Amino acid sequence: MVHFKKNIIFVLTIVLLAISGCSNDHSDSNNQQENPTTNPALEEYENTEKEALEEVKELIVPDQELEKKSEGRDVELLQKALIRIGYPITVNGIYDEATTWAITDFQLQHDELPALGVFNKETKSVLEKYIENEESIQAGKALPPVDEPVFTSEGKHILGNPYDQLAIINKENTLPSDYEPDDLVVPDVRFPFTEDLPKKKMRKVAADALEKLFAAADKDGIKLYAQSGYRSYETQETLFANYVQRDGEEAANKYSARPGESEHQSGLTMDVTSEAVNYELTVEFGETKEGKWLQEHAADYGFIIRYPKGKEEITKYQYEPWHIRYVGKKAAKAIMENNITLEEYFSQEQ
Repeated sequence: MVHFKKNIIFVLTIVLLAISGCSNDHSDSNNQQENPTTNPALEEYENTEKEALEEVKELIVPDQELEKKSEGRDVELLQKALIRIGYPITVNGIYDEATTWAITDFQLQHDELPALGVFNKETKSVLEKYIENEESIQAGKALPPVDEPVFTSEGKHILGNPYDQLAIINKENTLPSDYEPDDLVVPDVRFPFTEDLPKKKMRKVAADALEKLFAAADKDGIKLYAQSGYRSYETQETLFANYVQRDGEEAANKYSARPGESEHQSGLTMDVTSEAVNYELTVEFGETKEGKWLQEHAADYGFIIRYPKGKEEITKYQYEPWHIRYVGKKAAKAIMENNITLEEYFSQEQ
């Protein structure tokens, strides 16, 4: 009988151990289900899936208008979209020269887009179609990238992107001698002469803005006259040579630009005058009611007084209250409100 009992106890022990093992296995299984991240393979799969979803989100083309000095998430989204269609740029969240080049080249390859280097609604619409259709572009086809800076024989930097709405054109940075904007038009504004001359013209974006500026002036009882807009490299060359012959080179370069260094060649500039100064371009214009109105309201329409009083050491030109340059409303507002120049605007930190 004792031997039989021992056998029963042994069998029961084996059964209990087996049940205990199954219970532990089931408990481990529950723990794994409750903590799936403990499974390396599953964790890697979920991370990959998450990254893929984020990548899709990041390819959304931003709604906001962007330009040089813009920074942040929207610029990153734009840069990733440009990379997706074939532009070899870096995602850094800064609207830099490379991003400006890519946007300008993209715009130049589409006739319906004005080539300004500014990301706007029109450009967004076309870029979205590329993303949706998974299309690519031949980067640099219209505006080849400049790998190394190019200089004139006098050591002046030649701008690689003369279309740039915010290009700094001065005595250190010149336009290419063969640059002529292909979107020049005559704005529907008042001129003190009737001849059909090239100096009536501006790039369309600037011409449209000038029309709005003149209309606003008329509404306020201010009668402005457009005196001189686009000027070719060759015309500037002749003009400057005449001034040098008359006043000497040093004196001439205080009020006139050497060829290539004139903003007039960009098509983004217009000299404005009034009857009060006999339609001349003179510093006295700044003291007239027309000149004061222009100083106060130019930025509302995307223009700046390019060579303001007291900034001669920076611009290297005399005060010119008549010379307005189109830069767009965002930059114009910042420049005019802070009484700074275009050079200072880009030298300031964000």
